[in-house]
Amino acid sequence: MPNPDRTDATDARLLLALSEDPRATTIALAERTGISRNTVQSRLARLEERLDSFERRVPPKLLGYPLTAFVTTQVRQRLLDEVAAALADIPEVLQVQGISGPTDLLVHVVAADADDLYRIAGQILAIDGVERTSTALVMRELVDYRISPLLRRRAER
Repeated sequence: MPNPDRTDATDARLLLALSEDPRATTIALAERTGISRNTVQSRLARLEERLDSFERRVPPKLLGYPLTAFVTTQVRQRLLDEVAAALADIPEVLQVQGISGPTDLLVHVVAADADDLYRIAGQILAIDGVERTSTALVMRELVDYRISPLLRRRAER
C-alpha cells in the first residue's frame, strides 16, 4: 500500500527537475523526466496538495537581516502552545522546532545586527511560559539547506 507521506521515484524525479528549474513548463518537465505530459500534470496536482508551498527561498540578508542565530528555549510544558503562538508573532522568528533534551525548543531567528538580536532575544525571554534561553550566533554557514541529494536518492529507486 502506498504511503501518502512519501514520494515515489517518479515524484522525486519531478521535484528534482522543479528544484533545478522552478519555472519549467509541464511539457519541459515531461521531456526532462521522460514522463507523459498528462502524468506530469496529475502528479504535480497531487504534490501541490501535499506540499506546504512552492515558495522560493528568499535569503533573509536580502531583506536586511544578515545575522542568523538559534535560541534554545526552556518552557513551562503546560504553556507550550501559548509560547509557540507568541513566537509565531515575532517576524524575525523563521522556524521553531520542538526538541528532546534539556531544552524544549530550537528557535531559528534572524536579525539586522547585534542590537537587533538582543532585542529579539529579549522578546523571546519575555514570553509568558519561557523560563530560560540561550542564544548561539551562526558564524558561518557551511552547508546550505538542501533537498536535492535526497531527491536524487529517491529518484534512483
